[in-house]
This record gives sequence, structure tokens and C-alpha cells, in this order.
Amino acid sequence: MAPKVLVSDKLSETAVQIFRDRGIDVDFEPTLGKDKEKLLSVIDQYDGLAIRSATKVTAEVLEKATNLKVIGRAGIGVDNVDIPAASAKGAIVMNTPFGNSITTAEHAIAMMFAVARQIPEADASTQAGKWEKSKFMGVELTAKTLGVIGCGNIGSIAAERGRGLKMKVIAFDPFLSQERADKLGVEKVELDELLSRSDFITLHVPLTDKTRGILNAENIAKTKKGVRIINCARGGLVDEAALAEAIKSGHVAGAAFDVFEVEPATDSPLFGLPNVVCTPHLGASTTEAQENVALQVAEQISDYLLTGAVTNALNMPSVTAEEAKVMGPWIKLAEHLGAFIGQMTEEPIEEINVILDGVASTMNTKALDCAVLAGLLKPTNADINMVSAPVIAKDRGIQSAITTQDKSGVFDGYIKIVVKTASRERSIAGTVFSDGKPRFIQIKGINIDAEIGEHMLYTTNRDEPGIIGTLGRTLGEMGVNIANFTLGRKEAGGDAIALLYVDAEVPADVRKALKDTGMFQNVSALHFAI
Repeated sequence: MAPKVLVSDKLSETAVQIFRDRGIDVDFEPTLGKDKEKLLSVIDQYDGLAIRSATKVTAEVLEKATNLKVIGRAGIGVDNVDIPAASAKGAIVMNTPFGNSITTAEHAIAMMFAVARQIPEADASTQAGKWEKSKFMGVELTAKTLGVIGCGNIGSIAAERGRGLKMKVIAFDPFLSQERADKLGVEKVELDELLSRSDFITLHVPLTDKTRGILNAENIAKTKKGVRIINCARGGLVDEAALAEAIKSGHVAGAAFDVFEVEPATDSPLFGLPNVVCTPHLGASTTEAQENVALQVAEQISDYLLTGAVTNALNMPSVTAEEAKVMGPWIKLAEHLGAFIGQMTEEPIEEINVILDGVASTMNTKALDCAVLAGLLKPTNADINMVSAPVIAKDRGIQSAITTQDKSGVFDGYIKIVVKTASRERSIAGTVFSDGKPRFIQIKGINIDAEIGEHMLYTTNRDEPGIIGTLGRTLGEMGVNIANFTLGRKEAGGDAIALLYVDAEVPADVRKALKDTGMFQNVSALHFAI
């Protein structure tokens, strides 16, 4: 019996035909997704569900979806899908993360033109019967400096378009390698330098704890007078109120925004200001982009239902059902090891070597490598998954290698990752004990036995008296509770490390207080998805 798929939102006829051509029984009901009661009444008939944003795949819907195996979202955002509920139900959730990259980058360039020449205001004035030619004095883009914050998939396209316009392009991205920057023809700089040199700034980073408010009042004040700021990435990257004040003061010459802190945006401090261009989140709104993501999701769903191949899954590793039973804890370990390095490394990563020892070397090595990369990159891109991670790592010029070896120590197997940057090398190793729990067993060449907690504090220091007391006293005075801790050292008086388990992320002022004692070379707050 052929698998059956419901298309409950507007997808192109070409995409629907892909299902038919591949032998899938498909029902095309483009308005059904808006009818919750009807969706609840029919969803149990289907193996697959293809959607855009109108269909809300809630826990209630998933409870009724007794046969559902895969949900495919034509687009990148999956806010309308309850992913934990889908995982519990055993349904894979897929998206199409790269189908609208060109469209979004092009919209940013269009917005840059609009704000450079005040096109929307000039259009409104002219159509109102005015002829205010002298009022709308613009600026050329040629020879201006374009600062790109985030030079990943979309940012790199925007950078290339900027170079095509004869602009000088500089980029800030901690994960952009020099090799990749050279290939793109951009100059890699630190954020403060980008702010001080750019005539135009365009943002192309995800919204994470590290990027939220990346253009706050303090950083906006560091920008070049007369700068124009474009945000077609995510609302919340720019402090809209602070930017509005900078525009009113004349420090910022203009802004173009497609995304806002609150959407739908019915009000914003930017609305009504001179030379501010606003659009209603149109980054992916082109015929070509919508067609591309529709075709991709149809192919992905068909592949999974017919062959078991998993592409762009958000809640499942790219492994078979049999492998998943054994590999689950090891995949989790691989993600944790990558996340440790990802949170510790602020400069571009050039190389990563994943060493699989013993039993780990007999597993799906590609899946373990993808899990390491996903953990490594997730601190700067919350949307990353095991499938998209290798693509993004390659785009950033990260060279990844896998080494397998026979059992070489006291453990049945372990995973070790070694990461190289321009200035240093970091390593960490871990294993899975018989209880199924991942553990760190070596950091910086220092042996350790540490369970992995949701919130941890990592310190490095010379092995000398008073370290434990300083940690306990300082954290206690600042209201941070230590649940447990693990220590390790190479030799008496040599390098030592500590991993502390705490109840919540340790604030920056607490970390600074520990550094100010002069006893620690490094103090880092770590978070792991347990």
C-alpha cells in the first residue's frame, strides 16, 4: 500500500506532482490547515504532512495523528510545529533551511538601495503631487564600506552582492576562517572595527543569547557617523529604541528593517522616523524561493517514506532505527563534546578531528561526526541540526576529519575531538558508561571523570593551595550555589581544571570576580541540553 501524504497549506502544483510521480498517494487540501477541527478529524489517515506556516501542528493534532511518520515544513521556521510532541510521537520534523538564502540576501541588498536613495519617501512625496527633488539627496554605494555581521550562508551571498556593487566588504564572524574570507574577497575584522569603519551594516546572524542586542546602545555609539543599518535577519538583534534615538540625534543616517522584536509589528520606535524603510518580514517572499522550498520538502518527505533516507531533520539523527537504539547515548555525548568546544572557542575554527576509539569506531561514524559539528556550531546558531551542520561547517571553511582506532585504553570506547584555530589547539574526550550517561573523561590532556550537567562552570588554574576555597567563597558571596564539582590535574603544581555543577548560568559579573582574584587563567560558563 502506497504511503499517504496530506498537503494542508499552499504548495505549488509542481511540488504536489513530485509526490504523485514517486508513487505517493497525496491529498492536496491547501486551506485545510486553517480548519483545526477538520485537520483533527482526518490527520490519522496520513503517513506524511507537508505544510507551510498556516497549519499548526500542536500536541493535540499529534495525539490524533496515529499513523504520522514525518512532517515537512517548506521553509526554515518551525514555530508552528510542537517538536517535542512530535518526537515523543515518533514523527520526524524536517525543514528546508537553504531554499530562501538568495532571496533573503537579495532583499537585504534591495533595502540597502532603498535607504541609500530614500526611495520609499521620495515615491510617497512624488505620488502626493510634490516635486521635492532637493529634499531627497542620497549616497552612492560604490566605494562605500559594507560591514556584514555574520558571514554564513546568507551573509556570504550578501557579501558577494556587495562586492559586485564595487563596495569594500568587511565581515565579522567568529567562525569565518581566513581561507573562506579570502575566497569571498572580504576582509575579516573584529566587531568594534566593523562598527567604526562601515558606511552600511547588514546583519545575517541567528538570534541567540550571544547575538541578542548585538547592536545595542553601546555598540551603536561605536558606529561611524552617518552609518545606515539593515536588518533582514531576526528581530531582537538590534535595540530598536536605541537605534531610534541614534537616528533622531543624526548619528545614524538611516535604517532598513524587515524583522522586528515583536511580530506582527504594529508599533515600533522606528516607525515614522525619517529615512527608515520597513517591510513586513518579506525576506523569503519571492516566487522562486517559495517554489524551491516546496520542491525540496516534497522530495525529502518522499525520500523518507520510500527509502528511509532522512534529510534536514530537526529532531532525529541521520541513522537507521536499529542504529538509533545503540547510538542514542553516543550521539548525545558527541553533541556535548562539540558544545563544550563551541562555547569555549571564540576565534575561527580551522580544523576539527573526531577520534573514535573502540566501540565508538564501529558505529555510524558520519552520524557521530555530524553530532559533534552540530554541538560545536549550535552556540552561534540555534537552528542548526545534524544534517545542516556539515554544510555550514564547510561554508565556514572548517576542515573536518574522522579517525577510527581499536580499543586503546581502559574504556570500551571513547570519542575525542581535537580542534585547531590559528593560535591554539583544544581537546576533550568522553565516553558512555554502562548506565547510559555520557561523561567527560579528559580535558586539555587532564584525566577527569565528570557527569554532564545543564549548567556548569569551567575553570583552569595552576595547582596551588586555596583554589577550592576561593571558588567556594567567591561563588557563595555572590549567591551562586554549587551542587557538585569535579577536579583534575596533570601533576602537583601543574595545570589543573575544575568543573562545577550549578543551578543556573553563572552571570558575567561572577565570572569576572573569579578572574579578578588572579588565581584562574580561564573562567567559562557552559550550558548543555540535557
